[in-house]
Amino acid sequence: MDTSFINYWAILVAALSTFLLGGIWYSPAVFGKAWMKENGFTEEDMKKGNMAKIFGLAFLLGLISAINLAMFMGPDVDVSMGAFYGFLAGFGWVATFVGTHYLFERKSFKLFLINAGYSVVALTIMGLIIGGWR
Repeated sequence: MDTSFINYWAILVAALSTFLLGGIWYSPAVFGKAWMKENGFTEEDMKKGNMAKIFGLAFLLGLISAINLAMFMGPDVDVSMGAFYGFLAGFGWVATFVGTHYLFERKSFKLFLINAGYSVVALTIMGLIIGGWR
């Protein structure tokens, strides 16, 4: 399989974009307070855990997602098609699978909208970056 079309700088920036979006999306000013409430988290809960490990693994997963999206998009994609393919991946794959898990786990629809919405927007942005930076 030919992977010479992949721009690894675009992959890196696309993965980093998930952190920028996540910082905004899950901030108290946007969905952070609702996300914490729906998960039953307190401010103290948020201070627990190995944040270096969490952020490091989240970045690794972002890189994997970006490479996977680039492979599915292929070499002949522009910025608009990249954004469209990213949206389709976010909505058609991620949101539907997350939704199925949430149904069986009996998690709230509000939490689904927050988390799935983030994934749809993140993958759309990733597709835009990867498709536009050839």
